[in-house]
Amino acid sequence: MRDLYILGIESSCDETAAAVVRSGEHVESNVVFSQIATHQPYGGVVPELASREHLRGILPVVRQALTEAHRTYEDIDAIAVTQGPGLAGALLVGVTYAKALAWGLGKPLIAVNHLEGHIHAVLLEEKQKGNRELGFPVLALVVSGGHTHLFLAQERAAGGGRATWAYQNVGQTRDDAAGEAFDKVAKLLALGYPGGPIIEKLAPHGNARAVEFGRARMKARGKVRGKKPRGVEPGAARFDFSFSGIKTAVLREVERRDMKPAIEARRATLAKLTRPTADQILAACDRETLDLAASFQRSVVDDLVSKTLAAARALEVETLFVTGGVAANFALRAEFEHQAGSEGLAVYFPSRQLSTDNAAMIAAAAYPKLLAEEFAAPEFSAEASLPLR
Repeated sequence: MRDLYILGIESSCDETAAAVVRSGEHVESNVVFSQIATHQPYGGVVPELASREHLRGILPVVRQALTEAHRTYEDIDAIAVTQGPGLAGALLVGVTYAKALAWGLGKPLIAVNHLEGHIHAVLLEEKQKGNRELGFPVLALVVSGGHTHLFLAQERAAGGGRATWAYQNVGQTRDDAAGEAFDKVAKLLALGYPGGPIIEKLAPHGNARAVEFGRARMKARGKVRGKKPRGVEPGAARFDFSFSGIKTAVLREVERRDMKPAIEARRATLAKLTRPTADQILAACDRETLDLAASFQRSVVDDLVSKTLAAARALEVETLFVTGGVAANFALRAEFEHQAGSEGLAVYFPSRQLSTDNAAMIAAAAYPKLLAEEFAAPEFSAEASLPLR
């Protein structure tokens, strides 16, 4: 079979991205236009601003991706675009552009679920390493600023010796996503945005056992029977997470320790800096702030690891994927490697570059669909709450 080139486009949140991937595993280019500077003053993503930045960035980003891949529009065999889930306005920018481009070029268009893209970021790099013998079923934790989901993933025959992927949702957050909790706690403590990378850098300087946060207690939604859950829907997830409680617990600690004056002083100090560095933020933190940040990170990491491994044991999986923006967190990776390794469970992560939103993962996820000729209907549109199945 000749090489097939897919142009991937991603615009689900605050990253405008385009990439060219050859035959589902060779990344010819991967361009990401970040909006961090735009949203930093607000301590989180502002949907309308995100949409405007996507409008401004999508054309130059796609052109740069083609240039770096040494390809023209005519060289591309198919166009893949994130259909959802994500911010409706942001998704519409990518979908509308991709539909127009596919129509103008006469190329097939493939709609990709953003969450499936994160899973295929792991598969993409494992193929590059020559690892093509993964044990099934696979349990995938997708953990980011907007998502905390557990999926049971399987390959399924699609005819002609080809295969596509099928997914069952077996767990998800009932409120805040893990990455969202990082951002909100960082905003509360006046540490800046995005919160995940900042707290990760500050945590080693604090005592992770200084504050003991209790784990979220939730009523079970259904019971797992057998190796594979059947008919599992997002509203009936078996292994759920909750991170709104720990955010409230951090606020209570701030109030109990009378930390607000120090927080406001830090906010004023960092506001004078255009782009505070990690060292500058660290210098503006007192011991209580560092201990609180470290304890918060430990609690979130412990919750993610313990519940994911509980699901892995219950579902008797052989392989574990941990992917998404929060999967770039070193402490999370280290704890998963330690605990999964002690249980004899193979665990895989994407590189830090492919952990965050990017278009290479969208193009990679589209490759099996291209082989199976699963193309998007002309009338398809963005879906902000698109489920993964």
